[in-house]
Amino acid sequence: MPIYHSLGKFPHKRHTTFKKEDGKYYYEELFGTEGFHGMSSLLYHTHRPTQVSTIGKSVDVTPKIAVQNNIRAMLLKGFEVAPEDDFLESRKVLLANKDVHIGLASPRESMKNYFYKNADADELIFIHKGKGVLRTFLGQLPFDYGDYLIIPRGMIYAIEFEGKDNRLFFLESYSPIYTPRRYRNEFGQLLEHSPYCERDIRKPQNLETIDKKGEFTIKIKKQNQLHELIYAYHPFDVVGWDGYNYPYAFSIHDFEPITGRIHQPPPVHQTFETPHFVVCSFCPRLFDYHPDSVPAPYNHSNIDSDEIIYYVDGDFMSRNDIKQGNITLHPKGIPHGPARGSMERSIGKKETHELAVMVDTFYPLMVTEEALKIDDGKYYKSWLE
Repeated sequence: MPIYHSLGKFPHKRHTTFKKEDGKYYYEELFGTEGFHGMSSLLYHTHRPTQVSTIGKSVDVTPKIAVQNNIRAMLLKGFEVAPEDDFLESRKVLLANKDVHIGLASPRESMKNYFYKNADADELIFIHKGKGVLRTFLGQLPFDYGDYLIIPRGMIYAIEFEGKDNRLFFLESYSPIYTPRRYRNEFGQLLEHSPYCERDIRKPQNLETIDKKGEFTIKIKKQNQLHELIYAYHPFDVVGWDGYNYPYAFSIHDFEPITGRIHQPPPVHQTFETPHFVVCSFCPRLFDYHPDSVPAPYNHSNIDSDEIIYYVDGDFMSRNDIKQGNITLHPKGIPHGPARGSMERSIGKKETHELAVMVDTFYPLMVTEEALKIDDGKYYKSWLE
C-alpha cells in the first residue's frame, strides 16, 4: 500500500546507531517484500528479533483437494462452517490454486496463547460478523462489520475478538495485494476516479512496546506447514518504525460505487488486485438510468477466470434464494448469468442494497473436501427452465 506511515521513535538516518537511555542499542530490522524491491518498513526493536530458543512441532496444513479439475457451478452454504475455539483451527480453505487459498472461519476465541505469522502469503480477512482489534508489532487496528484487513506476509499478529459470534471470509495470496494500478498516479496517489481514497484507509495506531523476556510461542505458516517456534523475547518489542509495508483496514461501507446509464461491468467494483486475481466489492447503489436499461448483469462467458462471490447482506438482485454467508463458484469454461426471472424482475428497479465480495482468479480453482461438506449439490441446475 503506497502510503508512508510511521509510529514511535527512530533515528534521523537509516542504518545509523540508535541508543537507549542506558547507552545500549536498539536493533534495526528491514521488513520488506519481493527482495529489496517491494514495499518495506524499517523497525527498531528493544531486543534482537532473531532470538529463537526452541523449534517445536510442525503440522501439515495442506488443503485436501477433492476436485482437481472442476467444471461445475457450485453454491456453498458458508454459515454451515462450524465454529471452533481456536483462530487457526477455525480457518477452512474451500477453494485453492497455486496463487490463492480462499476460505471461511468462525473463531469463538481470541488468540491468547500464541502469535501468528504467514511467511508465504499476504492475507485479506473480511469481517462479516464480529468486532475486535488486530494487534501487530507495528500497532493496532480496531475492526468491525464490513472491514477488510490487509495483512502483509511476515507480519506477526494476534486477533482479539469482543464476542464469540465471529464470521470471517479470508484469502491467502501468494503475491502481494495492492490497490488497483489504474486508480493510482505515477506517485502512488489514488486518483479522482478511484472509488475510495487515502482518507478511507485506516493505518495502525497505538504501538505496543512490550519489553519482556520469557517464552513466547509464534506459529509460522510456511510451505503448507505450520511450525511452532519459541522466542526468547516478546515479539511486540518495537519502539518505532516507518515505511510503506504495514497492515491496514478498509471498510466496504466506504467504497463509492461507480454507476452509469447502462449496466457497468464488474471491473468498476474492483477494490484490490494482484497479478493473479482481483477482489471486487458490490455495494448499495443506484441502478442504471437509461430508460430501457436492464439492471441485472448480462450473461457472460467465463473464458479467462473463475468467479466466486461471497454474499454478505441484502437481497442480491441477480440470484434467487441466496442467504448470508453463501458462496457461489462460476468456473472457467462455461457461461453464467442472472438466475431465472431475475433479469425480468430487475427492469424498472431504481436501486439495490446488496453487499457482497467477489474474487476473480485467472487460474482455475480446485475444490477442497471442506467445500464439499457445505455444497448444496444442485446449484448448477438452477438456470434450467
